Amino acid sequence: MNDPRSIQEAMRGFGMDTITLAGPLQAKLRAMREAGFSQVMLKANDLAGHPDGWRAAVREVRDSGLRGTGFQVLRDFEGLSGHLHDHKLDIAKTMLRLCSELGCDVLLACSSTSAHASQDPEHLARDLRKLAMLALPLGIRIAYEGLSWGRTINEYTTAWDVVCRADCPNLGVCLDSFHILAARTPLDALADIDPERIFLVQLSDFLWQETRTFEERMATARTYRVFPGEGVHTPQIIELVQALDARGYSGDCSFEVFNDDYQQMPLDMVAERARRAALWLSEDVLRRSLPLPGQLRLRSA
Repeated sequence: MNDPRSIQEAMRGFGMDTITLAGPLQAKLRAMREAGFSQVMLKANDLAGHPDGWRAAVREVRDSGLRGTGFQVLRDFEGLSGHLHDHKLDIAKTMLRLCSELGCDVLLACSSTSAHASQDPEHLARDLRKLAMLALPLGIRIAYEGLSWGRTINEYTTAWDVVCRADCPNLGVCLDSFHILAARTPLDALADIDPERIFLVQLSDFLWQETRTFEERMATARTYRVFPGEGVHTPQIIELVQALDARGYSGDCSFEVFNDDYQQMPLDMVAERARRAALWLSEDVLRRSLPLPGQLRLRSA
């Protein structure tokens, strides 16, 4: 499949997270573009850590031609009270502004790990409803993700329950394959989720079968993720992607791959690994076009 248009079509819907690559933002964006990606998932540090300031970072993103998949990540927002809630509310307003400046229409919010947060689902839902209302005038959707080490919400099933309680049209869920695999959450519950309320899918795998403790999950998530097709959970990744496709999900899939080894590799080599993963998922798993030549097919499939 050497036709660039065919490759571009096959990769449509898949993107990379900037966290996967080392180096300055502009170099990351260029590596993604040259690998054939048309979108990028951005993080707050891309803006806050830019040597020329956050406005220069925004210009680089806009000049790159890449569409912003979304902006991450608002942490430990829901369930707080008093001055803690007020502080996080102020942080959320800043995150929403930056998300809007980038032209992204999705802000990722992760479930709280704070011991100071309430475990009452109604309290959590009330705070998420407030966040969604702040995002609404900006045209931003809130994708709520259940971290597999979250204090109260640590599976996509309970994240969906809180989203349903909040009942806001611009509040949905983010499904992250790592957290689903780490928590061993069955996929049959996907049938209960409205695909229109899945605002983002993040894909990655890892290199061992299980993570037994929250601490092991965190360490694995932050340093040892790999691209789909490179880990030991390939059958489960295939099942997840095909189940989402069967449910009618037509949104974005981003490769959220934290990996210390990849941070030591040239950007183009890591972006090429992501490219192979995107083509494998599109051509072999979803079969959206012609079969891939043998040299591009990941044997682990």
